[in-house]
Amino acid sequence: MPVRMMLAVVAGVMGAVVAGPASALTCQDPAGFDKWLGDVRREAAAQGISARAVNAGLDGVTYDPSIIKRDRGQRFFKQSFEQFSAKMVPLYRVQKGSSLLRQYAGLLSRIEQEFGVPGPILVAIWGLESDFGAARGKLHTIRSIATLAYDCRRTELFTPQLFDALRIIQRGDLSPDEMRGAWAGELGQAQFMASNYYRLAVDFDGDGRRDLIRSVPDVLASTANYLKSHGWQRGGSWEPSTPNAEVLRAWNKSPVYARTIGYFATKLENGASARATR
Repeated sequence: MPVRMMLAVVAGVMGAVVAGPASALTCQDPAGFDKWLGDVRREAAAQGISARAVNAGLDGVTYDPSIIKRDRGQRFFKQSFEQFSAKMVPLYRVQKGSSLLRQYAGLLSRIEQEFGVPGPILVAIWGLESDFGAARGKLHTIRSIATLAYDCRRTELFTPQLFDALRIIQRGDLSPDEMRGAWAGELGQAQFMASNYYRLAVDFDGDGRRDLIRSVPDVLASTANYLKSHGWQRGGSWEPSTPNAEVLRAWNKSPVYARTIGYFATKLENGASARATR
């Protein structure tokens, strides 16, 4: 289970963008999920999403009660920053992150030049979100999002996510089968929600696709683009109470999680500085 959902970011995952016109869909439609899904198809067409993308994304999609059980089962964690950061930033993760900083030094330098976000922050987020790509989740993303959109608890959050997931397919970034992730619809190595993926993902490796599943350049550049879009200040500190610390809160609304990103990044930065002075 992704940490951000364990922390119960109820108002929206990763500052998820809720965009587009208000939906006319009826959550928990008395006529059932299949009827509701037919309405989704019609609304997607009205929004200009191609029949090919709609059919590819929605054919065979069913309601998954286990997703609702997970959503209802969330609990706020009462861990302190000290407890949480100790758990999430163990020595092995610092060592792995330091190794990746060196491995991708050139790439991270190019990303910082373009977006203004330094490598330690990007690598820290990468490590916390998916253990550097090792733990992305395997659930069918569109099924998860459709189930949560059909449910009335957070339909205003997840209905736009569903249409943007179809737009990701239409644009050619991912196929429906590639769209597998965590139970609330987070995708890829940085756990982007579909609306953030559609609007903020970057094709940084130049292959014509925004691939946050497999492409490390796309993952790191897209994370930087997300932070830049929320006001990251080039060259600024990310210590608590700074503007960049507030941007990290836009990444995750949990103060403990956001502070842990900065803590992890500082460890990585200090390790890199120590190696440079030897």
